Amino acid sequence: MKTDTNEKLIEKLYFVIHWSVRLLAILMVFVIVMGVIDVGWTLYQKLVTPPLYILTISDMLATFGAFLAVLIAIEIFINITIYLREDVIHVKIVMATALMAIARKVIIMDHESSDPYYMLAVGVVVLAMSIGYWLIHTLPRKNHLEETALHAGTEIKTPAD
Repeated sequence: MKTDTNEKLIEKLYFVIHWSVRLLAILMVFVIVMGVIDVGWTLYQKLVTPPLYILTISDMLATFGAFLAVLIAIEIFINITIYLREDVIHVKIVMATALMAIARKVIIMDHESSDPYYMLAVGVVVLAMSIGYWLIHTLPRKNHLEETALHAGTEIKTPAD
């Protein structure tokens, strides 16, 4: 009896979480649309400010930062939709999104006024994220292929076969 009550509670909690994730997907689409509008507005403002129709390096960096922020939001949306479809968080996609976010930080960072320790810390994060992404991307490939073949009911063929 007690186990049955817990299972119903867990089912209800999963239902709430499932709909909460759907709500997050809807809100993320809103954020993406607003981000695209912001990119367009930022670009328009830079182009109509004297000197007209010329983007300086700092204007381009600001625009790149806005573009990358929208791309990060799109990656987060993809993470949400994959979670909704497969009920699994794909670490590769999360790592790629984090790499894109730290790359955005590096691109828009003011290298002249930033604290050297802050820049060193960002560099360490970039290196750690890159190594982590490489490890996730390369090492479990064999396991992933075995798992895929198991689901498909086929045999894995390696180059030596």
